Amino acid sequence: MHILVTGGAGFIGSNLVDLLMAQGHEVTVIDNLLTGKVDNIAHHLENECFHFVNDSILNMNTLERLVRHAELIYHLAAVVGVKYVVQDPLSGIITNVRGTENVLEMAFRYWVRTVIASSSEVYGKSTAVPWHEEGDRLLGPTSVARWSYADSKAIDEYVAFAYARRGLPVSAVRYFNAYGPRLDARGYGSVIARFITQALNGEPLTVYGDGQQTRSFTYVADTVAGTVQAATAADAVGQAFNIGTEREITINELAQLVLRLTGSTSEIAHVPYRTAFGPQFEETRRRLPDTSRAREILNFEARTLLEEGLGKTINWFQEQVSNVFNNTSERHS
Repeated sequence: MHILVTGGAGFIGSNLVDLLMAQGHEVTVIDNLLTGKVDNIAHHLENECFHFVNDSILNMNTLERLVRHAELIYHLAAVVGVKYVVQDPLSGIITNVRGTENVLEMAFRYWVRTVIASSSEVYGKSTAVPWHEEGDRLLGPTSVARWSYADSKAIDEYVAFAYARRGLPVSAVRYFNAYGPRLDARGYGSVIARFITQALNGEPLTVYGDGQQTRSFTYVADTVAGTVQAATAADAVGQAFNIGTEREITINELAQLVLRLTGSTSEIAHVPYRTAFGPQFEETRRRLPDTSRAREILNFEARTLLEEGLGKTINWFQEQVSNVFNNTSERHS
């Protein structure tokens, strides 16, 4: 198939591209490299079945040209990362909402099956854990910019399902804290990226708040597998799916686990949320998915244990440090 991946130079997007290329598809990536990196897709650039367009999904002319030739769309392009959203909520809203509207408008015009990447953030601070796709959402006030990301992703889903009611084959996948190789501390999985970087550098691991907040971390290979299954399962059309693991861990426990796996002697330092994100920041206390729908319809299950996935991620970070050191040594030799 000829597949279009928006945001394909990003963390999750590039891992998805790797799988699609390995399956023998022709893949086109559009990414404006705001948070994505050419390095993530550089190993495909010489492949005649791979095409990279450095542009924004806000450019309708470019987008229409790409969608016209696509047989399937994975829409992952978005402003992600709490820090980015808090610092510039307007950019996040425009990119996430208008960009998704553009992709779906073109998908509807050329009738292309589409999977949009949503987020566990849509549940807000709901205490009805584990979160089911049909559960109620609970968000903070509009004066707190942090919730604009949750709302923008929810609007994306509203638009997608409105098109689905008109017959467009479209599904949504709600990611739960993906992590793995190519993590970027600025975006998805930033707590794991931050902890590993700090541990390897011998710096204190900064835990926001009391560290008793919980998350469910999903290895990126499982995240990608669930995404592909949402694009291929016949009964997936018109539905949203939690793509995550039902293992819950506190951030304090995660920090201890990273220290153990890296062998680091770093300390753990607790930092108030207001110090990191400003006085109006609010956080979700627990984030745990109900994955029964994904199991039943997509045959999806996150199979990578956290310890195994963290080990692979730590190895990747160590390789990056080694590569930087070797390149620096070569320049000075």
